[in-house]
Amino acid sequence: QVDVTAMARLFGYVDVTDSGFIAAVLSIAFNPLFWNVVARWEHKTRALSQVFGSPRTACYCLGAVILLLNGVRSHCFTEAMKSQPRLEGLDCHWGYYSGLAILAVGTLFVISSFLALGFTGTFLGDYFGILMEAKVTSFPFSVLDNPMYWGSTAVYLGWALM
Repeated sequence: QVDVTAMARLFGYVDVTDSGFIAAVLSIAFNPLFWNVVARWEHKTRALSQVFGSPRTACYCLGAVILLLNGVRSHCFTEAMKSQPRLEGLDCHWGYYSGLAILAVGTLFVISSFLALGFTGTFLGDYFGILMEAKVTSFPFSVLDNPMYWGSTAVYLGWALM
């Protein structure tokens, strides 16, 4: 027997039929699917490198598209958060400041990951044949295996709490 009361309470706070919520879920799911499919396609065919004349230019263009898609995802997420009901227990100063602290830690991980990897290291340069000289083991990679993903998740969790 499964107790579904917690799930039923959760759906009392989330309007899954809201178009903003649906757009946010779709953009959250689409982005990693898109960039992984495109990067693997590039790795197999080198088609983007040929179209753009070099692997580096192609990687920068894909990175720009990924950044643009992330902007769309952030916008969809923000709009969904505005239209969703608020949890009364989180609608206070400690909820806001807890969210702000989580967002700050997430931002630290995302920015420090980007600085450690560089643009091509962050935006799938290895699929374009652009390899780093050595594995990055400095902060934040010395703390987490996937600091960019964990940081990004923390940013959105903090944002939601705020």
